Amino acid sequence: MREVPLTWLYVPGDRPETMAKALAAGADVVLVDLEDAVAPDRKEYARAATADLLAEPPPVPVHVRVNALDGPEFAADLAALHALAPLGTLAGLRLPKVSSPAQILPTADRAPHLPLYALLESALGVEHAYAIATAHPALRGIALGETDLRADLGVRADAGLDWPRSRVVLAARAAGLAPPPQSVHPDVRDLDGLAASCAHGRALGFFGRAAIHPRQLPVIEAAYLPTPQEIETAETILGAAAGRPGAQALPDGRFIDSAVVAGAHRTLALARRA
Repeated sequence: MREVPLTWLYVPGDRPETMAKALAAGADVVLVDLEDAVAPDRKEYARAATADLLAEPPPVPVHVRVNALDGPEFAADLAALHALAPLGTLAGLRLPKVSSPAQILPTADRAPHLPLYALLESALGVEHAYAIATAHPALRGIALGETDLRADLGVRADAGLDWPRSRVVLAARAAGLAPPPQSVHPDVRDLDGLAASCAHGRALGFFGRAAIHPRQLPVIEAAYLPTPQEIETAETILGAAAGRPGAQALPDGRFIDSAVVAGAHRTLALARRA
């Protein structure tokens, strides 16, 4: 797996065949969903199917999105997943609708040694983004759940979510966490729209994206991996900076300093991971 996941693929927890296919789809992380994608009368079956899936080490890391932390299904989710702890096959828990750092602490206590990832899906969650991101060492990442957030804010135009997006990117960085991945693009046939949305998300500081269909994965990778021109620019910067500490100007007039050099190193590191 890449050092920081680039693609996260959601799959319903009550569809064993689909889960098995997802493991071979090429995503960095498979997200088994016990929450929104599973009907109320299928929750118990989804937990059992997820346990069966993780009875053996999966080929890629698997995270599980549990049900609402204050709902009736959450305790049963944790109990089922706790039984997997000795196997070491579960790589993380994705916590939905987190709105307060106080929600992280009991979950971390009840699921020791499991990395936690918080989904912020309300105005209150976004307001508490930094406090949530620093609530517990087990919290390894935050991200937006834009469908619920859009409904909570009454936002219609996509640009109306840019401020919450930037807020979450900033909070993750301030907390020393990895850049958050983008929320899902719900139209699995709109690959052009997905590519444009990924380009916008990359400009805002996101890294990678959650997907709901394997056909979205190559588009996300193409959008977030460096282009040949970006790689060439990074190589030029590092070549010019080699053995010459301090700020300087390139022959074409571009100014480079330590921050620009650090960015060039990140670009080439990401290119190598491709």
